[in-house]
Amino acid sequence: MEKQESTEKEFSLLRDFLTNKPLYDITKFTTLDFPQNLACIFWFCKCNMRCPYCYNTPIVFGEGTVSIKEALDFLKTRQNRLTGVVLSGGECTLYPHLKKLCKEIQNLGFKIKIDTNGTNPDLIQDLIESKLVDYIALDYKAPKEKFENITKNKNFDAFSQTLDFLIKTKFPFETRTTVHSGLLDVKDINEIINDLNRRNYEYTYYLQNYLHVEDTVGNISPQEHQIDINKINTNIKIEFREF
Repeated sequence: MEKQESTEKEFSLLRDFLTNKPLYDITKFTTLDFPQNLACIFWFCKCNMRCPYCYNTPIVFGEGTVSIKEALDFLKTRQNRLTGVVLSGGECTLYPHLKKLCKEIQNLGFKIKIDTNGTNPDLIQDLIESKLVDYIALDYKAPKEKFENITKNKNFDAFSQTLDFLIKTKFPFETRTTVHSGLLDVKDINEIINDLNRRNYEYTYYLQNYLHVEDTVGNISPQEHQIDINKINTNIKIEFREF
């Protein structure tokens, strides 16, 4: 009887895992989002930040429309055609079954990239130590003194813990910052760069220029001017996007 109850419970958990709908949408093909891989993107609903420039308002505030079963069935049709899956959002590390999903994706033969704000360091560490992720893009939203004001989140220390772990373990990752000159100025960007340099960050730091759209989380206005990239420190490797 106990064995039967255990089997029924396992089946129920598996059913719930497969039928749950944490995804807002799937981008079926991208050549830009996962270095050296042809990939798709799984967009996870919900986020624990409210960055005013974020244009993913339906994802941040919306409900899921795609189940895990549908996502895995889609991947089965892309075996030997795509090589990677990007788990993005929103904030994918809020999904409570992310580790199990990564195992399922990996079992289908795909590499995994995670886009994250870094506020779940324990999960990130677990995924890396379990060899369930191949690459991470870490958002460095703002210097510590501006972090809460911009993100509406107090977890800079958690982000910092994630960053230190990735650097210490020499895990393949990138950091990136979206730049709206009304929120971050040259001094702020240089402070981030100096912080990365102090932590011995060895990879490329990406500065992404804010491109205005009408529907953003904070209904933010267009930039009145762009920051002067000639005043940016170059003591680490930097790449500018859309400047």
